[in-house]
Amino acid sequence: MTNSADDKKPDQAPARTFLCVVDQSEELGKALYFACRRANSTGGRVALLYVLEPAEFQHWMAVGNLMREERRQEAEEMLQVVANVVTKRTGKMPELYIREGNITEELLKLIDEEQHISLLVLGAATGPEGPGPIIHTLVEKMAGRLRIPITIVPGNLSDAQIDAIT
Repeated sequence: MTNSADDKKPDQAPARTFLCVVDQSEELGKALYFACRRANSTGGRVALLYVLEPAEFQHWMAVGNLMREERRQEAEEMLQVVANVVTKRTGKMPELYIREGNITEELLKLIDEEQHISLLVLGAATGPEGPGPIIHTLVEKMAGRLRIPITIVPGNLSDAQIDAIT
């Protein structure tokens, strides 16, 4: 009996899955472009993670639940937009993950849980405040804990420069 693409077990996933963290940053575009190019050149696919920060408004449960649901809906809408871009660039629907919690902790948990994820692709901010909080935390404090490599794509690379290295 063969499995359809929809019932694939995790151990049957493509050998290379390139994970990008979806957020509102400008550098996300460069990370996505790089990940899509690598997926195309290796026969892999892209995975997208959106992490909802926990609600700080806990005074009234109903209001907190409404805020959580609104954030979840925004996350789903943003993931759908980004997924459409990935699908157009690669011809494959990306894997989608939505988590709630601390972004670094949830990212590390996902990488540990999903053994087919083979590379984390992050875009680096180009401003004076540094490359971004995820890169700062992962590279300086947690790189030794990861089971996969991290590719950091400078936010100032052009698409042509990314094409040349992928």
